[in-house]
Amino acid sequence: MNTHPVILYTRPFCPYCTRAKALLAQVGADNVQEINIDGDNALFEEMQTRSNGGRTVPQIFIGDTHVGGFTDMAALHQQGGLLPLLGIS
Repeated sequence: MNTHPVILYTRPFCPYCTRAKALLAQVGADNVQEINIDGDNALFEEMQTRSNGGRTVPQIFIGDTHVGGFTDMAALHQQGGLLPLLGIS
């Protein structure tokens, strides 16, 4: 169980979004909120503001930390930084 909440900004049929959710499930993250921005300009703008201009999905936040996209999160996991950031021991 992760202690730090995860927010994923996503769109339907996004393969990187699917991979991000699968990786989070694989490591045991269960405090995950998915925000579908498809067709919602206000949510898209919110995502851009929070991610300092990110225009692609997913945009992933763990607690107050902007991780980036799936590739960034996968690299963080390979380097051993994802589980501590999630609060999983």
